[in-house]
Amino acid sequence: MQKYRISINDLPPDGKEFDLDDPAIWQTPMREFGMDCRISEPLNAHISVLPTEGGCLVRGELCGQVVLPCNRCAEDTVVDIRTDFEDFEELPGEDDVDAVLNASGGNGAADAETTESRIVYERTIPMLDLAAVCWEEFVLALPVNPLCKTDCKGLCPQCGTNLNNGTCGCIPDEGDPRLAVLRGLTLHKT
Repeated sequence: MQKYRISINDLPPDGKEFDLDDPAIWQTPMREFGMDCRISEPLNAHISVLPTEGGCLVRGELCGQVVLPCNRCAEDTVVDIRTDFEDFEELPGEDDVDAVLNASGGNGAADAETTESRIVYERTIPMLDLAAVCWEEFVLALPVNPLCKTDCKGLCPQCGTNLNNGTCGCIPDEGDPRLAVLRGLTLHKT
């Protein structure tokens, strides 16, 4: 999102603070990546950018609430997003700048995908992409295995019944019959 790029050269020496609450910062990439995620309480980021030699220090906090599918039963799970972050964004070296300018045909309007950094160049001016900072911190704040509750029983692997709502009539799988001889095996510690 071009409108959330700030010129690092124009930052005051004591830094500047930004508040980002535009839902498009998060919803656009969610759609792009096909994420099964809905925002239930607006996501807000407060970011402080301090210019330093060779880059800028980015500190901030992100908060809000999203709804994700439970990893076991696929029911909606409300997840609070509350995270503080701090990162140093290094200015790309001269070789990296040349590569960006060459990729953009020399006009400096290279796409953000031409570099790994959240700093992109527009007409040879280093710009920090605040939307990229917000998105990356949001993804890092998401739980790896969202659960509706810690003791979620999940779904029956045979009929798909949500076992949190009751049992189903399926007969439990006995496993591989070739391993039946090992089921009665007991190990004794010595």
